[in-house]
Amino acid sequence: MREMNIKEKLKEVLISDLNLVDVTPEEIRDDEPLFGDDGLGLDSLDAVEIIVIVQKHFGVEIRNMEEGKDALRSLVSLAKFIEERQ
Repeated sequence: MREMNIKEKLKEVLISDLNLVDVTPEEIRDDEPLFGDDGLGLDSLDAVEIIVIVQKHFGVEIRNMEEGKDALRSLVSLAKFIEERQ
């Protein structure tokens, strides 16, 4: 799966699995932070859900906090993390 396809699928599954109402895939910038007020505004509970989403939809496991911290910075970093491990 190419990175562009991964990013598109990530946007769709994040919106549906995290129940992000009033958010469309086009509104999620690839480089915007996933967490905090500067980005999507996700929180630590969402981080746990994203770990499950990544494993469920992409078959990739985020094994520890250090790995997760880097992977969950933005959509681009998460897509790259998934692509490198598929």
